[in-house]
Amino acid sequence: NFHSFKMKGIDGKEIDFSQFKGKKIIVLNTASKCGYTPQYADWEKFHKENKDIVILGFPANEFGGQEPGTNAEISSFCSLNYGVSFQMMEKVVVKGSGKCDLYQWLSDSSLNGWCNQAPAWNFCKYLINEQGVLTHYFPMSVDPLDARVIEAIN
Repeated sequence: NFHSFKMKGIDGKEIDFSQFKGKKIIVLNTASKCGYTPQYADWEKFHKENKDIVILGFPANEFGGQEPGTNAEISSFCSLNYGVSFQMMEKVVVKGSGKCDLYQWLSDSSLNGWCNQAPAWNFCKYLINEQGVLTHYFPMSVDPLDARVIEAIN
């Protein structure tokens, strides 16, 4: 399940997802040059108001080449423009050939139990429960304060 993954943070240090056992997790694929990029501000606000929920941002460049930067450039952009303090991860591939193992799991029902939805664009969201089970997928247009997100979390 989700807790079996280990991936690198944007700073290059490995993060063992087993440390998130007992917490809800939101996984987002992000980009710095997208119409949805202002969601960084919404997710940062959500993060500050919901410290018990883990947010993991995964920069990816599969949609319109909207995340061309290096990990260092992405980290700087997020910090300077949006004050992002939630966990950003290293840049990954979230769709198509070369898709990282986590996004393979998130988008293959034979692995996660029900969801075949790969991200349709930047800022798609996956909600994982305290036991490491994928419970919800939300498209890019759904922001963190959307009633569907709040209901899924509660």
